Amino acid sequence: MTAPRALPAKTDRGRLLAGLLQDGPYDLAIVGGGATGLGVALDAASRGLSVALVESLDFAKGTSSRATKLAHGGVRYLAQGNIALVREALRERRAILRNAPHLAAPLSFVVPGYRCWEAPFYTVGLKLYEALAGRARIGGAKLLSPEETLHCLPGVRSQGLKGAARYWDGQFDDARLALALARTAAGFGAALLNYCSAERLLYENGRAAGLQCRDAETGESFAIRARCVVNATGVWTDELRRQDSRQRGQTAGDLVMPSQGVHLVVDASFLDSQSALLVPRTRDGRVLFAVPWLGKLVLGTTDTPRMDIAREPVAGRDEVEFILNEAGRYLSRAPARSDVTSVWAGLRPLVVPGGKHDEGGTSHVNREHTVLVSASGLVSVAGGKWTTYRAMAQDVLARCEAAGLLPSLPPCRTENLMLVGGEARRAAASLAGARAYDVYGSEEEAVRALPGADAELCAGVTEAMLRFAARHEYARTVEDALARRCRTLFLDAAMAASIAPRAARIMREETGVDSRLEEFLALAEQYANAP
Repeated sequence: MTAPRALPAKTDRGRLLAGLLQDGPYDLAIVGGGATGLGVALDAASRGLSVALVESLDFAKGTSSRATKLAHGGVRYLAQGNIALVREALRERRAILRNAPHLAAPLSFVVPGYRCWEAPFYTVGLKLYEALAGRARIGGAKLLSPEETLHCLPGVRSQGLKGAARYWDGQFDDARLALALARTAAGFGAALLNYCSAERLLYENGRAAGLQCRDAETGESFAIRARCVVNATGVWTDELRRQDSRQRGQTAGDLVMPSQGVHLVVDASFLDSQSALLVPRTRDGRVLFAVPWLGKLVLGTTDTPRMDIAREPVAGRDEVEFILNEAGRYLSRAPARSDVTSVWAGLRPLVVPGGKHDEGGTSHVNREHTVLVSASGLVSVAGGKWTTYRAMAQDVLARCEAAGLLPSLPPCRTENLMLVGGEARRAAASLAGARAYDVYGSEEEAVRALPGADAELCAGVTEAMLRFAARHEYARTVEDALARRCRTLFLDAAMAASIAPRAARIMREETGVDSRLEEFLALAEQYANAP
């Protein structure tokens, strides 16, 4: 199934805001513009429901732009015995690869062994992992000799190498996939607005019946009425739940347990491969990845419990050192802090096990999702992982229907729904070597037709790309453009800072509002010089 093409006018902010003020009541009002909220918006809109979604910052500003860029079943969850989660994620991996071929592609992973038993042992486990995929299988797991391992991963440490296990999973561009979800939902008629906060819930006869919102740019306050309200705010889920419980004179307990994951980016030459390296168990019990992505190498991730919830989390010195030290154990050329071009951290919204925070860490906490419906009818969704966003959305709507908040719904249509830009299968064999324009898929010609198509700011990023981001991809600030439409900030923070003044001028020309250059330069400094 191919989605209707989103009209450029749908991303014009003035028209979007006017539409939210005039339209309604909606079937569904969604708070949160990350993977989950956007997935719910697309599922609902594609079934014919009227949908409004608001996001207080930019779409995918939080966790949804800071993933390890992997659409995967989770080999660690298999080791934990969570077969159901692995099966679901592998099925959803296939949907992402099929529905966003310009943003997702298969990627081979190599698990090196330095003891005689390791490579054969990993191969057996990965064959089971592949078998669980069934028809969603990408490729077969294979035992590699030391020579074959070094051919696949020239940058891996050769001393003591006994062989490796090789298998296949998926890779994607997380922030751009979120934008594709938003634009595809808009093509089905959903009204989505970033930089618009939901200040409080509205009630009618004790039932959640809408949102009181405030537009960050105009300061205008307005109401969105809806028969059903979905709280898809990730690590901030409990804030809206507590607001809802106070309205009923109660106190909601914790649902979400934040966990910080940190990633470092270094030059691709440290691995010199289009295959990824996987270390199945680090000192903290997590899996460590070295993943080639858009011409760089992403190293990560950590799993550190966080009691505070920061809008822009900062990597700790110990987290950075941990990743560098672990990577140095497996790479023939150990990366140093001076080799790191960007450091970024994200917060995972894990579901509290048994309703209580676990002070022993979060690496063992599963990534299954939970959907709760409060006494007032507020629907909250938490947990899960990027790969399973579509299944989470489907479950949310099923719960809404079961609770009588929505009418009987037609079947879900998103399993085979091509996202905006995916009509032309332009993705490289792996995103490891993708060109900057590959992420646009069938829209590449539209981007190149804009002014500045030949005016390159850096590494394939052109003036036309920024204009396209402002006109058709909801971008409002220089950060929106250089962090999430073009991924420059995540790849090379110093380079992003160097082109930021030119990018800011272009964004201001397009939007007519402050592009927040000084804020972005401070953020780029953080990404470049984290402890």
